[in-house]
Amino acid sequence: VVLNNNVEIRNRLAVPPMVVFAANSDGSLTDEEREYLKKRGDEIGLFILGAALINKESFIYPNISSAMSDKDIPALKERAEIIKSHGAKAICQINHAGGLGKIPLVPSSDIALKDAEEKGQKDKIFHEFTDSEIKEAIKQFVNAAELSIKAGYDGVEIHGANNYLIQQFYSPHTNRRTDDWGGSDEKRMKFALQIVEEICKLKDKYKCPEFIIGYRLSPEEPYEDGLTMTETLKLVRELVKKPLQYIHISQKDYFKKARRGEGAGTERLKLIHNETKGKVALIGVGGLLSENDLAKAANSEFSEFIAVGCASLLNPNIGTILKEGKGEQLNLEIDPEHREKYFLPTNLWNMCLQGIDWLPPLKGKIKNKQEF
Repeated sequence: VVLNNNVEIRNRLAVPPMVVFAANSDGSLTDEEREYLKKRGDEIGLFILGAALINKESFIYPNISSAMSDKDIPALKERAEIIKSHGAKAICQINHAGGLGKIPLVPSSDIALKDAEEKGQKDKIFHEFTDSEIKEAIKQFVNAAELSIKAGYDGVEIHGANNYLIQQFYSPHTNRRTDDWGGSDEKRMKFALQIVEEICKLKDKYKCPEFIIGYRLSPEEPYEDGLTMTETLKLVRELVKKPLQYIHISQKDYFKKARRGEGAGTERLKLIHNETKGKVALIGVGGLLSENDLAKAANSEFSEFIAVGCASLLNPNIGTILKEGKGEQLNLEIDPEHREKYFLPTNLWNMCLQGIDWLPPLKGKIKNKQEF
């Protein structure tokens, strides 16, 4: 695959951004994280490392990486070097958790409080962004991208998905502002587009046209007043005007059909690919575990890249297995009796044993189907 900035990626296989809960508290690598990364990356095209924090307020999970200051460069650099040593392109995903973070900063505090009360979290206190704080958050995203360049990453992915801050600003459910950052679709997407524009400027600053910039989004929300495909396609049409290299769609089912809005009843990825084709690459993900799943996705031509999340946790050498035509050998579930197969850090392994829905299927346990 050749991206629009003429960077060649060796194949269509991508590892999506996943938090593996294996970093030290200061964001540096543990031996478990090193082993996890060293066992993966062979015959992978794009390897996206998940959710580096851009500031302390964006903290949501323990034991994850950060991209806040020059102190983080050695750890960021080591992760990038391990992935690049396999021949994969190393991409650093940068994230702010917003209202889901340790210090819940939100676009609109009234709706955040209402949502929290409905979840039985009546004592949660939210802080609504001021105009100056919004501008500071944009600078922090840019700073994280700049640190990624200095650390030797091949690119960054802007995390605009999974109900984190950027999505909170674009969603009509979570953004009820009446200033320049809310109201119309155009005003709600302003936060995302300014982050994209400012990060893209770094290519000129550092004279690195080969640097890859991607944007991840979740296409629909379950709320009645949340995002539908109408708003998502409107955002995509703006994103493809920017000098991005790819857009990454976060969903649980690669073939999920649009529920509401423009194109309802048609596969989400097909709708989005109609907008991105010939402009930026598209990464599709969602429940692809077996050889048949992967072949069906590849043959659908809904996306340039096929991302394998759970499948890569189950199969550290998935790229090699597929290249050698041995797809029938893929592990399709976690066998609790054979941890040695997976090279998963302790925290992540223990979570897998709990049968959490976004982690690989656990042997003998039926997974709940997720609507969104």
